Amino acid sequence: MALSRRQFLKFSAAIGASFAWAGTGAARSSQSAWKERRDLYPEGVASGDPGPDSVILWTRRPFDQGARQVLTVEIAEDQDFRRIVAHASAAVSAAADWTCRVLVGGLKPARVYWYRFTDARGNGSRIGRTITAPRPNDPRPVHFAFVSCQSVNEGKLNAYRRMIFEDERATAENRLDFVLHLGDFIYEVVQYPDEVKTRYDRTIYEVARIPDGHKVGNFHIPLTVDGYRAVYKGYLHDPDLQDARARWPFVAMWDNHEFSWQGWQSIVKAGRFEQPGQSVKVAANQAWFEYLPSRVAAPSGSLERFDPPAVKNVPIDKFDANGLGTEPNNLIAINSLKAYRALRYGRHLDLIITDQHSYRGGDPFSDPSLDNIGAEFPGMFPEDAMKVLDGGRAFNGGNPPAEIHFNDAHVANPRRQAPPQAILGATQKEWFKNRLRRSTATWKVWGNSLGALDRRADPQNLPPGLTKESWPKDRYASLGGGDHGTAWLERTEIYDLVRDARITGFAIVSGDRHSFWAGYAAADLPPGKFEPVGLSFVGASLTSPGGMEATEHNLPKDAPLRALFLADRPNGGKPDWTFNMLLRHGVRSCLDYAKNFDLARARALSNPALAPHLEFVDLGGHGYATVRLTGDEMRTEFVCIPRPITRSETADGGPLRYRVAHSARLWRPGEAPRLKQQVLEGDPGLSI
Repeated sequence: MALSRRQFLKFSAAIGASFAWAGTGAARSSQSAWKERRDLYPEGVASGDPGPDSVILWTRRPFDQGARQVLTVEIAEDQDFRRIVAHASAAVSAAADWTCRVLVGGLKPARVYWYRFTDARGNGSRIGRTITAPRPNDPRPVHFAFVSCQSVNEGKLNAYRRMIFEDERATAENRLDFVLHLGDFIYEVVQYPDEVKTRYDRTIYEVARIPDGHKVGNFHIPLTVDGYRAVYKGYLHDPDLQDARARWPFVAMWDNHEFSWQGWQSIVKAGRFEQPGQSVKVAANQAWFEYLPSRVAAPSGSLERFDPPAVKNVPIDKFDANGLGTEPNNLIAINSLKAYRALRYGRHLDLIITDQHSYRGGDPFSDPSLDNIGAEFPGMFPEDAMKVLDGGRAFNGGNPPAEIHFNDAHVANPRRQAPPQAILGATQKEWFKNRLRRSTATWKVWGNSLGALDRRADPQNLPPGLTKESWPKDRYASLGGGDHGTAWLERTEIYDLVRDARITGFAIVSGDRHSFWAGYAAADLPPGKFEPVGLSFVGASLTSPGGMEATEHNLPKDAPLRALFLADRPNGGKPDWTFNMLLRHGVRSCLDYAKNFDLARARALSNPALAPHLEFVDLGGHGYATVRLTGDEMRTEFVCIPRPITRSETADGGPLRYRVAHSARLWRPGEAPRLKQQVLEGDPGLSI
């Protein structure tokens, strides 16, 4: 149901929005003296969080004088602004770094609009394009892209150029409705080109110089709002990012790098550098609010400015039963901006977006006493021991083991008295579960910045002699941690709700892993009960280096288990990425492929109990994913580009490595979802 003007004014007042109202009057030609001056709007324009009758518009127009200025925003039904439906004044101020947010209401649903900003002298921004959502009962298909991890310090955003190129040439019904950005919009860890020329085989590009920051190794990190603002401005000077934000509304959620690389709640952590960071968390939230237009409420109660709460950086040493630090400044800092929210988009999509960093507990897998367990096996740790650490004092019905053991090694369980791992936090998790229960959309899509698919291997099937120590029989290995792939207790609670409430159309779209994954949402894997309740996808990074790239550069040629990760061809050249095969098929497939390079033969040796939850994994992928939802199908396409080290010179953003589609029909309650895979272009190599 559309809001009336009175209702819209009430809603606008609730979030303190500058607003424009389109209403029902006749459209008219522009009366402004707009002339484009992109140099005066150096970060471009953007729109965000579209509703069926409203959207938030954004720009930045810095001024040399005064503390506050006023712009005019115009919204039109055509690109030439002959049919303007709304215009309004929009304030910019030094207090908000000259950024501007305007909530426009009274718009028609599922409609393309054009907008622009003008200052008092007629100096205008570039023209932006936005799209409103369909009404909740509208049966039309929904089509969106999801992206993440766009380090412009180490790469170029060719994927956005490819996305724009294809969208401009698509038929109207096949164009994207919005872009879901799942985090790492910026990387707060910034390298300076005059200090570091390259990383791997990548050039280090200039982003920003951070005032009042701190240096950790080669990385400069911000500790004040001016530092975060400098990074956002540096990122938004990328032309392909500007073009993407000007073409589509973005729906955004932060990941870790919008605040702190290894930080959690309001603790700043980057390598060995760790300190209380309540003021840093507030500063990070303020900059995110200022630069990413979203329907979130600032402490000021206004969209015009943030008004950061006063906090002190003091140690956080007391935690509640859910791992939440109860120190008052911590609570003020993490609640200074609540970004988890849901957007209804027509009949077929309820997009439920959660915050994976502000309320999470500490890393349960980081105790130094665990470092030597399975040290011969790169990146691997016993899966059953990981589950013990994840469960903390709640493991095994409140009776966790006293020790973690691996062959003859025995280590005191460092998590025996600790609370279970929490990523969402108690309040947000309850909100999320209630939203799932109440959803009436065909597809309930969880926008989770962190991946949720298990990463495991079967080193118990290695032949003897490759390592000094044998991996124990009947024990799988887990690779990596920190996301819902190893948050078994919390994940199981959510998946059990989906099963028990007979919820269909449950799917997860994620980022962070810098790789493409497609599979099933399942609480457990063999030898446990494999019971998929939904679909799960991870999109690759737009630019940021991933696990495959790091392995290529860091794994020694003579590493005993190199064949599990890279297969070196006898005639030289680039090694094949057996790491993908390790996760999908297991060690026997990897070893045979590295010896014979016969893909069919290697797949015939696949361990069927290893990864029934996986259909696709590419740890070396870059690009983006698109999702198309109808009343009976979810179709997800991975659009993979070559490693984006330099900016492509072509309008299409350069060539594709592959395009792979995964489709699933809507399943009935009690049924298991089933993905159908189709390679549309290129060669995904060992990813299948």
